[in-house]
Amino acid sequence: QVQLVESGGGLVQPGGSLRLSCAASGSISGWTMAWYRQAPGKERELVADIAKGGTTHYADSVKGRFTISRDNAKNTVALQMNSLKPEDTAVYYCNARLLLIRYWGQGTQVTVSS
Repeated sequence: QVQLVESGGGLVQPGGSLRLSCAASGSISGWTMAWYRQAPGKERELVADIAKGGTTHYADSVKGRFTISRDNAKNTVALQMNSLKPEDTAVYYCNARLLLIRYWGQGTQVTVSS
């Protein structure tokens, strides 16, 4: 079993930046890693993912503003978020997936507000 722990959330003004990190308890080299988010009253949605080979995919709403990266040597995944908007406010979750297996972190709150 893989345990995922997110960090880096907080309160930021519109236009600001935050960097989220996810630390895994074991090797992530064979896993697709992803960030999801869930805003109040909304369904959880995929923000970005990165395959084991490094191929990335982004939701249209964050393209050009967010960057996902992974460090297999350190078993970490990061999400650099720039030009943040109030609509980016949500709990952000780290996810690891391999075939039908899914692991989730506990989530970290990101609030974008002036």
